[in-house]
Amino acid sequence: MSTGPNRILDELAKLVTDAAGAAQGVRREVETAFRGQAERILNSMEVVQREEFDAVRDMAAKAREENARLAARIDALESRLAELGGSAGKAASATAPRTKK
Repeated sequence: MSTGPNRILDELAKLVTDAAGAAQGVRREVETAFRGQAERILNSMEVVQREEFDAVRDMAAKAREENARLAARIDALESRLAELGGSAGKAASATAPRTKK
């Protein structure tokens, strides 16, 4: 008779283990369904994904750096042109074609 209660306990433990495994499976299915639904909702709201946001942010930072570099280059060229403006302006006006009025 000593095998009777042990056998019942073994079967009960097996049943609890199977139930826990089934609960884990249901949990995974619910998580998958929830993630899919959340993704559909976010896509319908046109919410940008983090990776896309980071990529655009990096592109904007590079564009700002390039803009600042080009602005500094334009300033340097304009100052050189202003320095040369006195002699270059006289030479340009001397060689410019005259129009009849």
